[in-house]
Amino acid sequence: MKTSNPVLARLGQAAERERASGYAPAGAYGQPGYGQPYPTDAGYPAAPPTVQPMSIDDVVVKTVTLLGITGLSAALAWVLVPDALVGAAWIGAAVVGLVLGLVISFMRIANPALVVTYAVVEGVFVGMVSKFFESIAGYDGIVLQAVIATFGVFFLMAGLYKAKVIRATPKFIRGVIAATVGIFAVILINFVLTLFGIETGLRSGGPIAIGFSLICIVIASLSFILSFHEVEEGVRMGLPRKYSWTAAFGILVSLVWLYIEILRLLSYFQGDD
Repeated sequence: MKTSNPVLARLGQAAERERASGYAPAGAYGQPGYGQPYPTDAGYPAAPPTVQPMSIDDVVVKTVTLLGITGLSAALAWVLVPDALVGAAWIGAAVVGLVLGLVISFMRIANPALVVTYAVVEGVFVGMVSKFFESIAGYDGIVLQAVIATFGVFFLMAGLYKAKVIRATPKFIRGVIAATVGIFAVILINFVLTLFGIETGLRSGGPIAIGFSLICIVIASLSFILSFHEVEEGVRMGLPRKYSWTAAFGILVSLVWLYIEILRLLSYFQGDD
């Protein structure tokens, strides 16, 4: 059960120990911790409970559920938040979503409640960004165009992955991760510079901004390959079903990022009209 993903490797080892020893982490599945046998009325250890492994169908269901929650949250935020508070809600949701995303990413145990909370917060973020571009900035129809393009890219990458046109080799994984970290570092630095009134041109709508958005879109698209690979590895390693929430979270993160970048790119072109 070897994998190039260290996080999946640790989770797979934990799942294997659960199956082999009959013990679970303290609190997991409502059972005692490692080294504590399951008690019975007779005082002898009982057979461990069956831990159902995750499947691709589980991930699909969880992903659709998170997308539904995100969409509903976005729609409610669009309707309920007045135009004057769109900026504040946008920034607040972005900060909270970033914190939750980092917590979920570095946790070793899947937390469905935390993932669902993240989907709600991201829904507010997406709703505020969408409302700004569609209603306040006046880019008519841009949200629908961005949604169609986002899911079009998603299904294209899924098809390329299934057809093995793009493979998640260790080198590919390292490259995409490095590119993602690098691009987010650039985004963060650019954001800090704008707070001091320094304009870099990365989000101004000019040729540099268009090129930067295209790079972000390519990297966000390639990140789906990593997510698909992790799902397959998780299923192969027999991770418990609750980790399908973590897999769905990874797909949601990429979808939101891709949607925002496509929205920005479309606004650059509409702004030239």
